[in-house]
Amino acid sequence: MKTQTALRFDKELLELIKEKAKAQKRSLNNYIEYLLYKEVGDIPNEETTKAIEDAKKGVGIKKVDDLDTFLKEL
Repeated sequence: MKTQTALRFDKELLELIKEKAKAQKRSLNNYIEYLLYKEVGDIPNEETTKAIEDAKKGVGIKKVDDLDTFLKEL
């Protein structure tokens, strides 16, 4: 769930952030969120969290005896 918040930035810094966002074809909000995730660390979403839990339990895990054969099956 997204939460709205107000942030204050130095005017020159904000202009630089806007330029970088535009260069990457991102919205200002998306670019700032991207930077924060990059700095703070990726927080797994619900799907990823479930996949991690399943992997820890061995759900959907298949033993690979021969990597070449396994890769050909993909």
